[in-house]
Amino acid sequence: MLFAQIPGIQSVKDVLTQAVANQHIAHAQLFLGAEGALNLPLALAYATYLHCENRKENDACGQCAACSKSLKYIHPDTHFVFPMGNLKANKDEEAQKIEKLKWWRSFLLENPLGNIEDWANHYGGEDKQLNISKEESREIIKTLALKSFESKVKVMIIWQPEYMHPTAANGILKILEEPTPNTYFVLITNAADRLLPTIISRTQIITVPLLQDDELENYLITQKGIDEKRAAQITQLADGNINQALRLLAREEDDNTQRFTAWMRACYRREFISLLAMADDFHNLDKISQKNLFSYSLNLFRETLLNLSGATSINRTRGEELKFVQDFSKVLDWKKIETGTKLINEAIYHLERNGSAKMIFLDLSIQLHKTFQPK
Repeated sequence: MLFAQIPGIQSVKDVLTQAVANQHIAHAQLFLGAEGALNLPLALAYATYLHCENRKENDACGQCAACSKSLKYIHPDTHFVFPMGNLKANKDEEAQKIEKLKWWRSFLLENPLGNIEDWANHYGGEDKQLNISKEESREIIKTLALKSFESKVKVMIIWQPEYMHPTAANGILKILEEPTPNTYFVLITNAADRLLPTIISRTQIITVPLLQDDELENYLITQKGIDEKRAAQITQLADGNINQALRLLAREEDDNTQRFTAWMRACYRREFISLLAMADDFHNLDKISQKNLFSYSLNLFRETLLNLSGATSINRTRGEELKFVQDFSKVLDWKKIETGTKLINEAIYHLERNGSAKMIFLDLSIQLHKTFQPK
């Protein structure tokens, strides 16, 4: 992967390329970001840049022999460690290693923006406990003891090190602190709190932020070819999480704007017959669409609060959504928004624990009416 193929996060890309240009590359780096951040693509592009034979100022050339191999994830001096579930024993360990790498490379080619769930689904391990076994630490040491094959450097990418068996994590501490010459570790995590402090202390932390709204929206329009209205809706729900945005894109479009506005008006006017019909419709939605409606509702409550406080410069709504927010703010105050937000979060909690969707929606609607129109 090339830096140019990764949307946004230009400041992080600049930090990495400038470190290479100044020859101040940390021997162990921890790419830290929340779920949905572009940690993995960034690490792949960084490895490509380190191996490139004709580096540009801000990116690899993408054309040399090293780049050709890196873009297929077959460069002999880029090594990967990643979590997997226990598979059926294969008497030929070498054949099993080759098969695992084959799955990994096909995953990177097909879905480089994917997360741990996408990876488990890719190789059929979604019902197995993922881990990085203690044998992997010995394999890391063994691999890095060898001279590089083609490049001047060796890159060891460890994806999701929080899945490391404690023995494996402790086993790499020495080589992580004192690697062989021209060897660079890149650890990629979404959960630094699950890592050993001794690992964190041996790495330079590179924080990878979620995408800004304009970056994500532009990516959806230019790279995925969707219209601006749909891109804006997805961007608002995804909140910078590109994995979530792609999941929403893969689904049939949910008209949450119309559904939400009708729901709020029925709550405000105490139209119980309409609310009963809406509860039935809500019950018939799949779980993701139900959660999406509640997430969208939280976003609109936030936008209403911003409008009330006069912070319109950071509003994310536009068009019919903006008009509704402006009208909604005329009948609400910050206390009602606070209570409504709390009620919706409680509904999400019960929905995630498989409560009756119809009863959750109906109870929430009654509570929202009491909040909007207290006696």
